[in-house]
Amino acid sequence: LACRRPQHRWYRRETAVNASEHGHPPAAVAWSVWGLAALLYLIGFYQRVAPAVMTDRLMQEFAIGASELGNLSAFYFYSYVAMQIPTGILADRWGPRRLLTAGAAVAAIGTAIFACSPDFWWASAGRLLIGASVAVAFVSMLKLATHWFAARQFALASGMALTFGVVGGVIAGVPLRMLIETWGWRPVMGVSAALTGLLSLAIWLRVRDDPRDLAHASHAPAASAGGQHGSILRGMAEVLSYRNIWILLIAPIGVAGAVLTFAGLWGVPYLRQVHGLETRSAAAITSLLLIAWAIGGPLLGTLSERLGRRRPLYVWTTAAALAGWLLIIFAPLSLWLLIVALLFTGLFSGNLIIGFAFAKESVPTRLVGTAAGICNMGPLLGGMLLQPAVGWLLDRHWRGATAAGARLYDASAYQAAFSLMAACIVVSLCLLPFARETGGRQTG
Repeated sequence: LACRRPQHRWYRRETAVNASEHGHPPAAVAWSVWGLAALLYLIGFYQRVAPAVMTDRLMQEFAIGASELGNLSAFYFYSYVAMQIPTGILADRWGPRRLLTAGAAVAAIGTAIFACSPDFWWASAGRLLIGASVAVAFVSMLKLATHWFAARQFALASGMALTFGVVGGVIAGVPLRMLIETWGWRPVMGVSAALTGLLSLAIWLRVRDDPRDLAHASHAPAASAGGQHGSILRGMAEVLSYRNIWILLIAPIGVAGAVLTFAGLWGVPYLRQVHGLETRSAAAITSLLLIAWAIGGPLLGTLSERLGRRRPLYVWTTAAALAGWLLIIFAPLSLWLLIVALLFTGLFSGNLIIGFAFAKESVPTRLVGTAAGICNMGPLLGGMLLQPAVGWLLDRHWRGATAAGARLYDASAYQAAFSLMAACIVVSLCLLPFARETGGRQTG
């Protein structure tokens, strides 16, 4: 062992020298490293919205109502949100590779527990583990993007991250429902656990924290490449001292939270019970909302880069999303007009990508990971708070109707419950004008 250590140090020095002699990594290499992290985010998004197509099965299996179902789904968000700050700190201090590998492994275990759960509490424990573990994906992706991609590509990578996530959401729509109808929800979740375990191995073998580990030049600024970090609490306090971070944390609670609440849980039963659709058709329509969300992310992120400004576009797109939800909730739309309104709303709700780039530029480079972790709490806080709150309001307006052991809610119940989503977006719209414009330039 003693004779091997000097060789190891020599190898590290040679790697650093070679990295300085080589150019930046080829695009194929950079995207493949980033893509494995994106696959874990895809799985996390798949798990996030999967309960939407099995609401009837879960209500029957565990004999629960809307409030309990909202909490079962939200257990994912409880742990996901709680993990965001430590994940950002660990991404800054320890690197994405170890976080992503461990996250995928624990997600596989949580999915297996959910698949085998004998009761509501074991199912909740599985969802809790899944949320805590996949929480590492998005922040790690942003951290990898700062090292593997040029700064001008950061908004594109953030938008592509949302695209990957929404692909997971689409898989959790009609395809998942068809699999559940054929095999049952437990075997399908068991297979999901096995695939997530395989991803953990692939991440460990392929992902590297910085291009220098593969003898390429890094895109990370020199100030952030050395790996020197101050106190964790001091770093958090410094990030939270920026006004923009507070605003960009709260704003997505309404905008993204409404999408996650509708597409992630309550949209499918709403379309079934109010518009008389079958579960597959309802899942297909909610998937369209997610697809529009995925398209809107990179489009709006790229547009904000071209404009060189963040705040005006964020404000106007939030206003457009609010208008879309008001039409969906209160206007007597036909099914086709409802689909158009959902596509419109999903497209403009992709503006959370502007918020991620906005947050990144609002703090010094050395604090990007921590800032990303804090601001990524916003969309998930929306799902965490709104999914059970909408369920609670549905139960408050329930008139006693049931079908096969599952509760049925009428149009007035859904209108009252969904009004809460619109109210949260109003709060977002009131806060955003107070954000300080960065002009697309990094602070510090």
